[in-house]
This record gives sequence, structure tokens and C-alpha cells, in this order.
Amino acid sequence: MGLPERTRTDQRPVARAADAAFEVFFREHYRPVVRLAYSVLGDGQRAQDVAQEVFFAAHARFADAPAQAAGWVRVGAVHAALNTLRGERRRERRQLDTRGEEPTPSAEQMAIERESRAELRAALGRLPHRSAAVVVMRHGGMSYAEIAAALGVKVGNVGTMLRRAESALCKELNRASRD
Repeated sequence: MGLPERTRTDQRPVARAADAAFEVFFREHYRPVVRLAYSVLGDGQRAQDVAQEVFFAAHARFADAPAQAAGWVRVGAVHAALNTLRGERRRERRQLDTRGEEPTPSAEQMAIERESRAELRAALGRLPHRSAAVVVMRHGGMSYAEIAAALGVKVGNVGTMLRRAESALCKELNRASRD
């Protein structure tokens, strides 16, 4: 009976140390994670919500070794933000379906929308997660080395992945402008 009580008591300082280490990790990585989510969503509040979800998941997964989560939280932020966009798109489609009407924008509205950032976000939302993540991370200011570490690939592969992802993004933007 003495052993379980002793073990429980001994774990409290360890848990406090792990929580303190994760807090340091959180403070160091919060802003870059919010910035990445914002670059996808274009909304500061939603970007903070995404960051909160990502750090909550990271704490559950990497509580004992938060330093290992640096790349994971960045990729997770991009993926969670893209999932948010996709969810909004599905919700908008359902709302249109329930009303039974298709929007018919004017030619002027279409030209404005094509040039807007909203169009870019929508096109990013249609890309595979990894492709969208590479584009967002690179244009969010991350180096090839940081992207490679975050995605678990060789630095030499990042350039090729980026070119392919940007090409796919251009095709999505062109396809969207024709539709």
C-alpha cells in the first residue's frame, strides 16, 4: 500500500516540470503557429482557435518531450486551418442546397473574387494537405530546412515539392476562374 502512494507523490514534481517545459515551448511557438493558421484563414480569431486546438493536441501527444513537437505544431496548424476552410465550404454548400438556388455573380464580381485572397484560400483548401502545407509554410516565411524538418523529408526534396504544389495551386486558381 505504501508504494502506490509514494509513486503518486513522486510523479507530481515530474508532472510540474513537464508542464513548465511545455509552457516554455508554447510561448516560443505560439506566434509562428498563429501566423501560419492566419495565412490560410485570413482571420485572426479563427487562427487563434486553430492554434489552441493544435497546442492542446500537442500537449496530449508530446507532454514529456515538447521540443519534439516543433514541426508537428506547425504542420498541424496548416492542416487544422485547411480543415476549417473545408468545413466552411461544406457548410456553405449545404446552405445553398437547402435554399435551392445557385449564386450567379456578375462578371465584375467574378473578376474581383478571382483577385481576392479568399479565392486563394479556397484554392488552397482544395489542394492535398501536404501540398497546401508546403506552400503556406514557405510563403509564411519558413526556410527549406524548417519545412523539411516539419514534414520529415530531405531538404533537397522541398524545392520539388514546392514547385509541384505551386503548379497545382495555379491550376486550381485557373480552374476556379473558368468555373
